[in-house]
Amino acid sequence: MTEIRPNLPVDEQLSILKRGVVDLVSEEDLRQKLSRSLETGQPLRVKLGADPTRPDLHLGHAVILRKMRQFQDLGHKVIMLIGDFTATIGDPTGKSKTRPPLTIEEARANAQSYLEQCRLILRSEPEVLEIRSNGEWLEQLGYKDIIGLTAKYTVARILERDDFSKRLSAGTPISMHELLYPLTQGYDSVALEADVELGGTDQLFNNLVGRALQRDYGQEPQVVMTLPLLVGLDGTEKMSKSLNNYIGISDEPHAIFAGLMKVPDPLLANYFTLLTDLPQERIDELVAGHPVEAHRVLAREVLVWLAPGADPDAAEERFRSVAKGGIPDDLPEVVVDAAELNDEGRVSMARLVVLAGLEPSNGAARKLIQNRGLKVSGEAYTDAQGWVEREQLCMEGGLILQKGKDKFKRLKME
Repeated sequence: MTEIRPNLPVDEQLSILKRGVVDLVSEEDLRQKLSRSLETGQPLRVKLGADPTRPDLHLGHAVILRKMRQFQDLGHKVIMLIGDFTATIGDPTGKSKTRPPLTIEEARANAQSYLEQCRLILRSEPEVLEIRSNGEWLEQLGYKDIIGLTAKYTVARILERDDFSKRLSAGTPISMHELLYPLTQGYDSVALEADVELGGTDQLFNNLVGRALQRDYGQEPQVVMTLPLLVGLDGTEKMSKSLNNYIGISDEPHAIFAGLMKVPDPLLANYFTLLTDLPQERIDELVAGHPVEAHRVLAREVLVWLAPGADPDAAEERFRSVAKGGIPDDLPEVVVDAAELNDEGRVSMARLVVLAGLEPSNGAARKLIQNRGLKVSGEAYTDAQGWVEREQLCMEGGLILQKGKDKFKRLKME
């Protein structure tokens, strides 16, 4: 990450902040805001809205959080806005149907986990971090206020949003609350008097609505900056937990290292640009060189800033050991309760896979075994209906289950 460098000249700040950015509306506005900030000593207010539909974050989220951290290190204040109220509405997903709404309790529970993980990347001092919830002002709006808000934007402009226009052409229903969502999100920028709003490229329309509404409410329009959606380890779809092509930002160091070693070669330059501070010349050199070395540098660079207390040498050594078919020494242990045994003193292998947390159900565990995705103490295990005796769990060292290349659990019975 960048070192803390407040009061840098405007051109140097711009050079840092523009890295990896797709849309910047507009650079001249940002230049003026940065110049005024230097002159007055008043930091910019930089907003990121987060709809807490999922409680876990991955490296795709880290792309925007790193940009927020850069603003912090340059002396500006970032506002982590939790959309607990808008999550109860259900954001249009950009696909053919609406994202289902959450209850306010679900949204706030997710938000707590979200914020804890954000602090792995963001600085927490109150001078550079403000945490807000849009329920603070949206729950207070009356019907007259909402009518006044809708009067500031036309239906034609709302329907310019790409997914709305496609659904309209296809005859797919669009609910009124969906049309209100961009206005609701845009009003957040008015309430916070944001100078800059960050988002993924899929949020460009909503963030520009905020810029327009600020002008209508007599405020200086915010600058809109978007960053690309990080492509996942499958090399095609954006990083997503549901697609299982992700690296979690709170994963164990060895898992982060191993995941980054799997990044498809064509994505290396993009990952270096968005997830490291290496200069472009060094990135070009690495990408043009041997891909294994490029992956190794990427994995170490990301691990150092994402998990400062981690030992990159140990993570790399574990990766090399596992890649050669070895079994690490420091495995997480699961103690199997004797109540899991049947009258014959046995337990199914599928059940042990579930107890180890490697699969969510016996059916998924049997499918894993059938697909040759499980090893037991280093050997392939293929009997989906197999059983394990008490003695095997009680022997010294227990039973080591391995899913894939780097997910291990040691099961023991005391």
